[in-house]
Formats: sequence, C-alpha cells, structure tokens
Amino acid sequence: MILRPYRESDGSATLDVFLRAIRLTARRDYTPEQVAAWASDDIDPEQWEARRAAARTQVAQVDGRVVGFTDVDESGYVDMLFVDPDVARRGVGSALLDWAAATARELGATELSTHASLTARPVFERHGFVVVVEQRPVLRGVTMTNFVMRRALRT
Repeated sequence: MILRPYRESDGSATLDVFLRAIRLTARRDYTPEQVAAWASDDIDPEQWEARRAAARTQVAQVDGRVVGFTDVDESGYVDMLFVDPDVARRGVGSALLDWAAATARELGATELSTHASLTARPVFERHGFVVVVEQRPVLRGVTMTNFVMRRALRT
C-alpha cells in the first residue's frame, strides 16, 4: 500500500470508494433510507472532484487501485475517512489516520476532530478519539446519527 496526494484523476475512484463503503459497510448500522440519503445517486461527479481537489486529500493505493482516502484541514478536522470494503481491516484506515495526525501536527493543530458515523466510531476510538457529543443531522430530509469526536495530538 502506498499513500499519496489526491490527483484530479482520482475523482471517480474516490467517489466509488465512498459509495461502496456506505452501501456495503455502513448498511449494517444505518437503515436503507439513511444509506440512500447518504450515498445518493444524485452526487455530482464534477462537484465531488472539485471538493476533493480543494481539500487536503490523501489516497491509499494497493496495486495501482485507490482503496481509501481521507483529508485534514489546518485545525485538524478530518472531514472524510473511507476505505473500500474489499480491503477493510487491513490497515488502510489506520495508515490514513496516521497521515492525518502527522499532517495536522505539521500544520500546527493540537488535536484531531471529526464527525464520525456509527460505523466509523469504533475505528476512531481505536485511534484514541473520544466522543464529545452525539448528533442527529438531517441529510436529504433523513435524520442520521453521528458523533463529534476529538483526539489530542502529541507534539
């Protein structure tokens, strides 16, 4: 596995990872209605690509194939962390979170934070994150559940 910065050509592959992770992995924690709202068929590929390109996005590749991605901003906020179900539990998520922590530290952040799904919560907890508050955001008219989580960064 290699980690590398997002390239414009990664748009379709990262969108596919996102959709597969929600439709196949997260469906055990969310209702079909919630999955459909979250992994909507209405996601515009061009807007997706622009959003990934504008974020500090890192991708994980195995045998030339994008199998995961994450991002982190200057404050240490991790907006997205998704891993293809085909490579789940093989260290991809851990490697991406390690990259996010190192990058956030370099940018001067003192903590990492995220809004973790029910599915992702245990992954973040294994990496030292704690729940600050449970939330009920509404996405495309459907109420979801997620958690504001934080982890201090060691200097």
